[in-house]
Amino acid sequence: MPSLTLVPALSFTPELLLKAQGIRAAIFDVDGVLTDGRIYISERGEEFKAFNTLDGHGLKLLAQGGIVPIVITGRDSPAVRKRVADLGIAHAVYGAHDKLSAAAGVMKTLQIEWDALAAMGDDWPDLPLMTRAVFACAPANAHVEARAVAHHVTSAAGGHGAARECCDLLLTAAGRYADLLHGHLVTLDDGSSSP
Repeated sequence: MPSLTLVPALSFTPELLLKAQGIRAAIFDVDGVLTDGRIYISERGEEFKAFNTLDGHGLKLLAQGGIVPIVITGRDSPAVRKRVADLGIAHAVYGAHDKLSAAAGVMKTLQIEWDALAAMGDDWPDLPLMTRAVFACAPANAHVEARAVAHHVTSAAGGHGAARECCDLLLTAAGRYADLLHGHLVTLDDGSSSP
């Protein structure tokens, strides 16, 4: 059987990769980052959200690559809790009105400092995290203030692969992207649930 190899098609500037090196954990907002920011509410008050499988697989790859994915969101809903559980994300804070305080608790648990943390957000409530993290990302359709403080603004919009782009960047900076890509040529079945 011939040996399968694949040269990654993805690339980032050396300056960006240098800035993103040394990341051990990454915080992601939900609404506007893992979703497109729209909230669907039924007549019975049930909340629905749409998630992108590219983002889901990116978060799983991030964990496989040794970078801890963290979710900190200002809202709480069964849909978000289900998605986070399905992705196997162990560190999540829901209904966080003070995201800085929520992050401090998770960081203490993980014994991690801001100089090893990335943050991805799209609006003002995310600014305290984005301005303190050593590396910040924002989706293409984020509020102008979030884009202004981001080290990288993704080409994709929130809920449409923006989080995946951030994950790919962090994995490339960590030197893990190519290995993970090659691993998918061997098997797609890692024993976990789907993205």
